[in-house]
Amino acid sequence: MEAVAVGDRAPEISVVVPSHDRPVRLRWLLNALAEQTLPRERWEVVVAHDSSGADTEELLRTHPLAREGVLRHLTYQPGASPMATRRNAAWRMARSPLVAFTDDDCRPPPEWLERALAAANRHPGAVVQGATRPDPDEWAEGFGPNLHTQNIHPPTPWAETCNIVYPRAVLEATGGFVEEPPLAVADDTDLAVRARKDAGAAYVGAPEVLTYHAAESAPLHRRLRGLWRWQDNPWLVKRHPEMRESYFLWIFWKRSHVWLPFATAGVLLARRKPVWLLLAAPWLAHSLPRYGQAPRTRLRALSEVPGRFLYDATEFAAHARGSLKHRTLFL
Repeated sequence: MEAVAVGDRAPEISVVVPSHDRPVRLRWLLNALAEQTLPRERWEVVVAHDSSGADTEELLRTHPLAREGVLRHLTYQPGASPMATRRNAAWRMARSPLVAFTDDDCRPPPEWLERALAAANRHPGAVVQGATRPDPDEWAEGFGPNLHTQNIHPPTPWAETCNIVYPRAVLEATGGFVEEPPLAVADDTDLAVRARKDAGAAYVGAPEVLTYHAAESAPLHRRLRGLWRWQDNPWLVKRHPEMRESYFLWIFWKRSHVWLPFATAGVLLARRKPVWLLLAAPWLAHSLPRYGQAPRTRLRALSEVPGRFLYDATEFAAHARGSLKHRTLFL
């Protein structure tokens, strides 16, 4: 791991970004940070990456923010560190009393940092979650069904780290993100729960602290493969049983998962009697996309039903596997 340092400064807020093999997205993020209305002497950005190509390292060394001493970075061996490890290393390298976490596929508007700092100052000692919306420059009604983005109305029970501010004192009191076992998900929610329980921090939402998240389509097989990362979700509810109150019937991750077994049974039994397909109606009601009332948009929604079923089935299977792995029921 290599650290690149700059001269002494006293920023009021530090932006922490973990990155992996997204040099173009990371450039867009850094360019958006360069346009922030908050004066540059009042903030800094620390990036920790384990990218495989040379583009990310070159970007972090040559970007104007690096030349001005605003940007510092940590370099790990390619693919050698989980997200939590990179986030922890970056915030520990940060120099300010406030740490704003975001991701390398986000692009904040110019007022983001100024509003984040103001919100944190209004709620001293609190964890402050901002809003996240699909990037308006990428979002379009015509996107395909395999779209990934974020649409977060704060505060959520999950405290997503694409847009959240922590006091450094809270991070130090909790030890930061859990790294053992290395988790692909839930480490951000776990940290927020411990911040409230162990450090006594308040948790508040600040919708005016807005950032934009990439809106990307991916091939179906890639999206399905990526869903297996959710198998560590049961670990969260085992570690923090009170989190079950945020989920459907205390054991289902999504409302559609409640009705998925009925829909599956209905499809299988319909070979004998078509009336069994009625068992799929509740799942369909919760899963059918809503694009409008025009015939064309209704046909589009119906065409996406098989893919939505595969998403839910894969997520359900991942959670079932995680329930066995972590010895707690969560589907």
